[in-house]
Amino acid sequence: MRKSRAETAETRQRIVVVAAEAFRANGIHATGVADVMGAAGLSHGGFYRHFESKDQLVAEACEAGLSSIVETLAAAAQGRAGADGFKAVVEAYLSTGHRDAPERGCPLAGMGSELARADDATRDVAARGFNELVDLLASRSDGEDAQADRSRALFAFSAMVGGLTLSRMIADPDASALLLDTLKQQLETI
Repeated sequence: MRKSRAETAETRQRIVVVAAEAFRANGIHATGVADVMGAAGLSHGGFYRHFESKDQLVAEACEAGLSSIVETLAAAAQGRAGADGFKAVVEAYLSTGHRDAPERGCPLAGMGSELARADDATRDVAARGFNELVDLLASRSDGEDAQADRSRALFAFSAMVGGLTLSRMIADPDASALLLDTLKQQLETI
């Protein structure tokens, strides 16, 4: 029995959500199509009914993950203007909760080095997401100079991605938390 278009769309969306979590948690190369399909409760053979390639799935999963982190950070800054909004975004991103849940976190920190070597479509998605996150920070700056606000946000977000990535590499949870706290303090002064 054939699935309806709505059921097919729901299945595709479920695959994307599962893939977004798996790629962020384990990396793109360490996560096979069979792993994703199995986690979605589907057979490997059905993958090509929904996607032309793993690259297409990676791009869509990256986009879904980036949309999710933008929503999360925007919600953290909701109702907080200027420096308070900027600080709220920084604190939410550089939290131990974000560090400890890569499957729900920022794809740029979870898959960054792999995204740099991905196909053009995936790199375009990642670049758009990066710019959206930088814009989110820049819109919560105190300055009246849009170019200076964007420059500050570019620096801050780049430091945030790097800091979160490094905090996940450090095995000692106290040293890892200290890195995040130090980075938060430094970013408050820029």
